[in-house]
Amino acid sequence: MNSHSHHVRAIALWGALLVLSLLTLLPPGQAWAAAAADEDPARWESAIQDFEKEDAKAMPPQGAVLFVGSSSIRLWDLEASFPDLVTIKRGFGGCTVADVRHFTERIVLPYKPKTIVFYAGDNDIAGGQDAGAVFDAFSDFVGKVRNALPDTRILFLSIKPSNARWKLYPEMQQVNQKVRELNKTDKLVELIDVGTPMLGPDGRPRIDLLRKDGLHLNEEGYKLWTEILKPHLKEEMKKAA
Repeated sequence: MNSHSHHVRAIALWGALLVLSLLTLLPPGQAWAAAAADEDPARWESAIQDFEKEDAKAMPPQGAVLFVGSSSIRLWDLEASFPDLVTIKRGFGGCTVADVRHFTERIVLPYKPKTIVFYAGDNDIAGGQDAGAVFDAFSDFVGKVRNALPDTRILFLSIKPSNARWKLYPEMQQVNQKVRELNKTDKLVELIDVGTPMLGPDGRPRIDLLRKDGLHLNEEGYKLWTEILKPHLKEEMKKAA
């Protein structure tokens, strides 16, 4: 191997080490998202196929409340939180809004849900996307749902504040505001503000609502989200009763 080849390999190795060292400096929960932000949605193929296998064994009923999104959905004990509702959970932790959009035809539309509870965007911003890109992906998702299911409500749980990603919260709030404004043109899309009640008197995220990683909700956090969401599901609960 000549000296030029050695030089090229040395530069490549130095670059890889630099990327790894920078990722270790990121806050908890952010390094993975930064590494995965530009990855193809196909990385979730096995998770989506698992959902499809569940459907093949027992297809969920149509007209249920579909919870879809990232780990905040995946970790939610819906049966305990909403015992009177027929719910479907399609959360795959670490996903982005664009990932949900990509798989809409496979994990949303087949169930013909009356209401969709949507949570994603957290990983998008942590992965380096700006508010405009995240909102555009959500708008595309809404368009897909609206074309197939014109009467389905979409409840967007606002991207939450957390200690691990506190510096990113202003950008996250821009996404939330854009979704709030979307209600002006589509009354069936509604922003549910779960973020404001998660802030303490000091204006910072309440640590009593988060797990030790400072990112994911603990049991108290899910109790709060359930209390906030229930009034928005009154009609669904009446039908269930």
